[in-house]
Amino acid sequence: MPCAPTYPLCIAYLKKIVENPNPSDIEPLTRTQILVAMGVTAVILLAIAKLWQRIGEVALLPLQFDLRGVILGLGIALGITVASSIMYRLWGAYRRSADFYLDLVLKPLIFPDYIWLGLLPGLSEELLFRGVMLPAFGANTVAVVISSVLFGVLHFSGSQQWPYIIWATAIGLVLGFSAIYTGNLLVPIIAHIVTNFLSSCLWKWGQSTNLTES
Repeated sequence: MPCAPTYPLCIAYLKKIVENPNPSDIEPLTRTQILVAMGVTAVILLAIAKLWQRIGEVALLPLQFDLRGVILGLGIALGITVASSIMYRLWGAYRRSADFYLDLVLKPLIFPDYIWLGLLPGLSEELLFRGVMLPAFGANTVAVVISSVLFGVLHFSGSQQWPYIIWATAIGLVLGFSAIYTGNLLVPIIAHIVTNFLSSCLWKWGQSTNLTES
C-alpha cells in the first residue's frame, strides 16, 4: 500500500521517542495528541515563514489561483501517490519505516481528520519550504536542493526511519521544481494537500483490507 510522503513533525511522537528510544515499546499516539501536534506544528511553521519573510525582506513566491495550477497540482499528486505505492511494494526498508510511522500517526485518526492532515501540512509547509525558502535562497536548483533537504529533516522520526527521510527529501525536490518551473505556489500546495489525503486514505484502506483477510 502507498503511504503519504509528506507529514507534519509530530511533537508528541518525538517526545515519546526521546522518552523511550526503543520503537517497539512506544505506545500509539491518541487522536487528540495527533490533531494538536498538527495544529501546533502548522502554526509554528507559518510563524517562521512570516518572520523570515519580514526580517529577510523575502518576496513570497507568487500564488495564482487558476485552473492550470489546480490541474498540474492534481497530476503531480497522482504521480507521487503512484510512485509511493511502487516504492512501498518494492523497497522493504521504506515499507517498514512507513508502516511504523503511519501506524502511530494514522491509526487513531478517523476519515474527516484526513482533511486536516492534508490542509494543515500542505499549507504551512509549502508556504515555508517553497513559498519563502525558494526565493530566499535564490529560486534556483541550489535553493530547491537546500529546501528539500530541510524538508526531509522535518520528517525525521528516529534513526531507523531513514528511508522515510530520503523519500520526503525526494518529494521535496518534486514540489520545489514544480514551484520554480510554474512560478506558482498553488501547484505544490495542491499536490501536497491531495497527496497527503489520498495516501492516508489508501494506507488506511490497505490496513483494513489486511485485517479482513486475516
